[in-house]
Amino acid sequence: MEVSPQAIQTVDHLELIVPDVTELMKPLKEYHAIYAPLFGRPEHHEHSEFYMKGLLSPELERKSIEPMVLHLKDPTDKAVRAVQQFIGEGSWKDDRIRRRHWKEVDTTLGENDGVMIVDGSDFPKQGIHSAGVTRQYCGQLGKRANCQSGVFIGYTSSKGYTLLDTRLYIPEVWLSEAYEERRKKCRIPEDTRFQTKNELAWEMIEAITHEKVLRFRWVVGDEAFGCDTCLLDRIAGLGHWYFMEVPINTQVWLHRPQTAIPTWSGRGCKPKVPGLLEGEPPPERVDSIARSLSSDRWSRHTIKEGAKGPIVADFAALRVSNVRKRLPGSEVWLILRRDVTTEQAKFYLSNAPAETELATLVKISGMRWPIEICFEDSKQMLGMGDYEVRSWVGWHHHMTLCMLSHYFLVRLQQQFKKNTDRKSVV
Repeated sequence: MEVSPQAIQTVDHLELIVPDVTELMKPLKEYHAIYAPLFGRPEHHEHSEFYMKGLLSPELERKSIEPMVLHLKDPTDKAVRAVQQFIGEGSWKDDRIRRRHWKEVDTTLGENDGVMIVDGSDFPKQGIHSAGVTRQYCGQLGKRANCQSGVFIGYTSSKGYTLLDTRLYIPEVWLSEAYEERRKKCRIPEDTRFQTKNELAWEMIEAITHEKVLRFRWVVGDEAFGCDTCLLDRIAGLGHWYFMEVPINTQVWLHRPQTAIPTWSGRGCKPKVPGLLEGEPPPERVDSIARSLSSDRWSRHTIKEGAKGPIVADFAALRVSNVRKRLPGSEVWLILRRDVTTEQAKFYLSNAPAETELATLVKISGMRWPIEICFEDSKQMLGMGDYEVRSWVGWHHHMTLCMLSHYFLVRLQQQFKKNTDRKSVV
């Protein structure tokens, strides 16, 4: 087993620290001024800055509206209602804010080979009246439970990571006639149609791509997204390179089989669709391929330095043909990652070019975890899951301001690092 001579660096774990609010006011005002005109009404400027200040307040155990107002603002019912209306019913457009956000992220974190991450995050709820809430699998609890589910897009590069965009998943049952009154109360747009989580992910990837303000090359995700061949082909069609985990039963061809249009028998319609030639082998499962590889096909790599020492895994990469409608499709990379202790394997497919080095593929295999850190930081420090609004509009408003607050801290860290580097040079 060959050991790589050096660690494959992914991205450093940013230890986000929230300074005292008084220390934040000047940089927060400067940062907020970038977005203020996009909120429309003057009172919305004030409310949005206040809300971000509340999310960033370390002394607040729970970052819902009432504790924010009581701690930081005029402790009256009128003030509470004003902020509730701003979040739950405000007419300001999240998409305008986020488009500007993508541009700002590029100035701080953007790189040509940046990585876009797609993932879901769930929010347990007790009641039944919040938009999209239903009994479904909740990743936060690790079981089926009453919750809301969101699809998120994150971004990472060698400079750091943050969140870019999100959509609230609306289960199909919510679009039935029985839920009509509930949809109205939750202000779910009338033209809402059922979209799978993967369709929501594609909608965001496409929007960010077409905006052309944020540089990235890769799109990564877990097997919930990697199993969707339509999503993978769409990403490839945009000119991006996907690197997606796939289930163990995914099938590929190690050697591209020959196909041809079957000979017409003279009866019925003439065949137009090619099929496998007689005698050509069927595709193989990726877990079967992993078991059949000889030891010299694997190499050991240090993915990153962990808190308890280096994190290492065994890797192998092969060029294969993917399966499309039971026929060979494109030539892609099959990447196999095996735990050195348990020997459990993970499998990935990527449309990266054939000349891509294994070291690059190893690096990208470790580029999904930053979005999990974004969720952890945002939920623990910025109140991402503390909202008490029930509306579809309110959910998206809250998440937008959470994402801006997270990026604000990342931006501060980057500025601090630059200043420190300058001092060390001097």
